[in-house]
Amino acid sequence: MNIIVFVSGRGSNLEAILNSELLKGKINVTAVVSDKLQCGAFEIAKRNSISTYTVGNKEGCISYTNLADILISLNIDVIVLAGFLKLIPGFIVSDYKNKIINIHPALLPSFGGKGLYGMNVHKAVFESSAKVSGPTVHFVDETYDTGRIIAQKCVDISDVTKPEEIAARVLEAEHKLLPFVLSKFAEGKIKIVNNRVMIN
Repeated sequence: MNIIVFVSGRGSNLEAILNSELLKGKINVTAVVSDKLQCGAFEIAKRNSISTYTVGNKEGCISYTNLADILISLNIDVIVLAGFLKLIPGFIVSDYKNKIINIHPALLPSFGGKGLYGMNVHKAVFESSAKVSGPTVHFVDETYDTGRIIAQKCVDISDVTKPEEIAARVLEAEHKLLPFVLSKFAEGKIKIVNNRVMIN
């Protein structure tokens, strides 16, 4: 299965995908895309001889129209958003319906939407006094964090004293959940039945 990974930051989920024993022989990371010309994920991509692209309006960037052509040329099966902070244009969402997934660092539908990313999420969770958090993998639609939920992993945060502790625990869970979901995609075991996503 050919995947492309979209990132905006250091790329720890990209690294988790590349290092996952669960995914050996099942997936091929064909390229890494960012909205930034410099990001940690590009260093990981270079170390693994993976092509990189930056989307945007700045010099050295490609447009989303160009990117759509690249997706076709790479024969992409699944687009993975792993800490990508920009909204994917509607025409790409439409072309890859139920083939774009995102990992969000909270238990959706709570603590999602515009502006709720990274440490902003964990601060909101901390301030709510929630006792559990955890990552959500969901399909991507035309708005932030509203697509159908594929999988979630609960993390106990009842004893934390600061948002950074939540971030660390949730990230550890992300690194397990995302490869698990991708392995199920590769095995053809993710289906939508009666508007619910089922994993066999």
